[in-house]
Amino acid sequence: MVAVPRLVIAAPSSGAGKTTVATGLMAAFAERGLAVSPHKVGPDYIDPGYHALATGRPGRNLDAYMCGTELVAPLFAHGAAGCDLAVVEGVMGLYDGAAGEGELASTAQVAKVLKAPVVLVVDASSQSRSVAALVHGFASWDPQVRIGGVILNKVATDRHERLLREALEESGVPVLGVLRRAPAVATPSRHLGLVPVAERHTDAVDAVRAQAAQVRAGCDLEGLLALARSAPALDVEPWSAGACAGGAAGGSRPVVAVAGGAAFTFSYAEHAELLAAAGAEVVAFDPLRDEALPRGTRGLVIGGGFPEVYAPELSANEALRGAVAELARSGAPVAAECAGLLYLARSLDGKPMCGVLDADARMSERLTLGYRDAVALHDSPVAAAGTRMRGHEFHRTVIEPGAGPSPAWGMRLPERRVEGFVRGGVHASYLHTHWAAAPEAARRFVGACGP
Repeated sequence: MVAVPRLVIAAPSSGAGKTTVATGLMAAFAERGLAVSPHKVGPDYIDPGYHALATGRPGRNLDAYMCGTELVAPLFAHGAAGCDLAVVEGVMGLYDGAAGEGELASTAQVAKVLKAPVVLVVDASSQSRSVAALVHGFASWDPQVRIGGVILNKVATDRHERLLREALEESGVPVLGVLRRAPAVATPSRHLGLVPVAERHTDAVDAVRAQAAQVRAGCDLEGLLALARSAPALDVEPWSAGACAGGAAGGSRPVVAVAGGAAFTFSYAEHAELLAAAGAEVVAFDPLRDEALPRGTRGLVIGGGFPEVYAPELSANEALRGAVAELARSGAPVAAECAGLLYLARSLDGKPMCGVLDADARMSERLTLGYRDAVALHDSPVAAAGTRMRGHEFHRTVIEPGAGPSPAWGMRLPERRVEGFVRGGVHASYLHTHWAAAPEAARRFVGACGP
């Protein structure tokens, strides 16, 4: 049984202030000395970085589409082990999920699986009495979703606050916070959402502190904590990387280098845990700063991020680009997702990259975004041919050609197409995957590193 107090922070739609409120709550409770476990519904990589900054613990994702509904509670329990409180930030609107899949991957579904009370963050900037109708509608739509309180965001004046509170008195949903408009808590955005913590660490620290101060001043922290403690115990066994991908005890551990730093900020914490459990020594490196791969590297993992922002700097690091190309030519396993795919290309926006792939990448006006259902078309260090995996695409770049002579994936949904590259030990693709749903990927990858 897992009895961690918990809250889900949701909203009627995107842009209401979920991230500000969730991160502020995490930081405010952490400042009180509580061990706070941060979680994010959906595939988002950026918000968990701010959550980690607020709590000092890895931000973890709960994605029912990529990982399956059955893994949501075990992954939650794994992340929240030993914590005093868990705060789960939702995605989009409360009832929005995977397109055409009903409630699948929605915040509402995750709240029900976790038996967690929901706090609804409402952008009240352009309404007064209508707020009661909105809250009533969300609270009554699904009787299994328990909305335990409302936080009113972007409230203009004391009079505006009185009108909102009076309207909500008849709704039966308590007001647990009122936040005024506050530019200091805003986080800058660009083409794929918020700017990651790794790119603005000092400013991000200041922003999180401002969010915590705003939440402390405007929210009923005791009421929110009491609501969190009302969540019942979960009858669930925590997920374990060792149980999923545990390798043989003893023996040498091959070094698997994992790209990080400001250009490669997209990764799920469970990937490194699975690689380590499968027998690897996981070593991080920064392609913007390090001129060589970690000593003894036998495998390379390059996740997502923003190489397009740092293309000149990545290109200027010729020594590392050469080392990556040499490793790939040797047949060592290389797994690259999205940003990693761009880095392995011949060029990115005209700047030379590693040249592992006979392809060129460039920025595009078109946003590619959404869940994908895919099947592996060729054997690779990541998957055997025929393996079905679910993932997510999120980019504003294109790569020409779009797929090599041995494409990595055949996309089944939303449209049929091939994508990515398999060449020697290289598996490179735009598709982001979550290895908790496919721990054999970690075992396969480490196995390909050799004894």
